[in-house]
Amino acid sequence: MSAIKSRILQTKGVGENGLARTIFSVYFATSIFALNIALMIDQIFEFIGNHLILVGIFAVLLIAFTINEGKRGGATVTISSLVTMINREDATVLDIRDSKDFSQGHIIDAINMPYSSFEQRSGELEKLKDKPLVVVCKMGQHAGAIGRKLKAQGFEDVKRLSGGMAEWSASNLPVVKS
Repeated sequence: MSAIKSRILQTKGVGENGLARTIFSVYFATSIFALNIALMIDQIFEFIGNHLILVGIFAVLLIAFTINEGKRGGATVTISSLVTMINREDATVLDIRDSKDFSQGHIIDAINMPYSSFEQRSGELEKLKDKPLVVVCKMGQHAGAIGRKLKAQGFEDVKRLSGGMAEWSASNLPVVKS
């Protein structure tokens, strides 16, 4: 062992044996963790092998649920698709975040109709039934529910922004503060 390494170990109070024990214990702990993960994965595959029908039904139901929810709340659009829809199809953006979040930054020309007051104010959107409408919320979670309500009111072309305003902001796209 070099003199510098020996001096560093002495100043930290760790001898050559202490360092070896520390390295061994870290290696041993990670090995046990990796072994536990491997055993869990083996158990999962064993479960799948023993219950093929059950797992198959679960997978089919999960896929059907995902497709059904996507259709009921309107198709999702990406940020680039939204920009294209605004520029070429004259789409309207309906921002359902709270007024406070809306004032901190929103998409240009977006209409703010908070989720909590949508039922009372939905009549304001009647004049937009023939235009494409994109529902935007904070993270993309509430837009599906509003999309379903809009479709029930007769809106044909309702879509929702995938990822919501969080995705829009993360992409450094322009926002208007009011």
